Amino acid sequence: MDLSFKAESPLAPPAELLERLPSCDCLLQGDRCCQSWNPGCQIFFPPSEAPGRPQEQRCWSSFLEHRVPVVTEEVAREALLSFVDSKCCYGSAAAGDLVILELKQQVLRRYRLETFSESRISEWTFQPFTNHSVDGPQRGPSPKLWDIKVQVPPMFQEDTRKFQVPHSSLVKECHKCHGHGRYKCSSCHGAGTVRCPSCSRAKRRARPARRCQMCSGSGRQRCSTCSGRGNKTCATCKGEKKLLHFLQLVIVWKNSLFEFVSEHQLDCPGDLLAKARGETLFKDENTMVYPIVDFPLREMSLASQRGIAEHSAALASRARVLQQRQTIELVPLTEVRYWYQGKTYVYYIYGTDHKVYVVDYPERYCCGCTII
Repeated sequence: MDLSFKAESPLAPPAELLERLPSCDCLLQGDRCCQSWNPGCQIFFPPSEAPGRPQEQRCWSSFLEHRVPVVTEEVAREALLSFVDSKCCYGSAAAGDLVILELKQQVLRRYRLETFSESRISEWTFQPFTNHSVDGPQRGPSPKLWDIKVQVPPMFQEDTRKFQVPHSSLVKECHKCHGHGRYKCSSCHGAGTVRCPSCSRAKRRARPARRCQMCSGSGRQRCSTCSGRGNKTCATCKGEKKLLHFLQLVIVWKNSLFEFVSEHQLDCPGDLLAKARGETLFKDENTMVYPIVDFPLREMSLASQRGIAEHSAALASRARVLQQRQTIELVPLTEVRYWYQGKTYVYYIYGTDHKVYVVDYPERYCCGCTII
């Protein structure tokens, strides 16, 4: 059997081997990018959805009366002690003996928009054919990808799943081994032996007493790649000689996030405030939410309008929006200025769970040694 040299890794088959199914409507926009790495990949338009409910007038007076608990000196000290205890290189003496000079408190408003969407693409894939029944076009036309019913995961929980498209299977000869099921070993070129790495055939003519112990003077060893057979089982078809090609539906559920935190005068990193736990002031969840236009703080209304517009523009042509949720939260932020051993220091307490951000802690160690 004449086996040609082939790489072991499974590669995509030539595009001409695959047949286009007539019932799949390909999305032309954006298809070029996808096909650059997978010629068999197709992106599909999501079905249009009915508009959401009309916007309602809201009364914000009750929301604005909401207050978060004030951080006292006792709470500030306990928060720092808890933070220090969680750090192996921080000493607790400073946290216990410091003198709090000032508590500067501020309540931030954080707007957050979550858009849970579903996108679908199809791509050709294959697996070794083991003579099982083939669900091909002879059993009927393949359904359109958005007509295939699947179980949606819980809202706002990202997931990716793959399904075989019904009636899309085709059996083809393996494109890697050309139907042989095996390919010639590239290490020994089919000979089953390779040059001895110890003597490189230099000592095969030497005296018997100095004969190479690894190859017994022959100058060659059994090929470890193919175990001396001269060929290897095709890694693509696993020796089955044929491949089952089929369209694979790839469904991606993604939760897109837009966040905005109101301005503040305290020097606490914005990324910490974006992740901080807050107290919900307002929540609106539906298939489609409308921008907030009448909130007393105009920056919140503008953030809502900008977030919804950005998500709409990004997802309109390539995904189906399943659910949206927008919230306005109160995030407490406290700057604590304290005195310890003749110097003034600062740390911040943020979020309703009293997380701590330390700028310069006076009793900090590294590998058990005090940094001087």
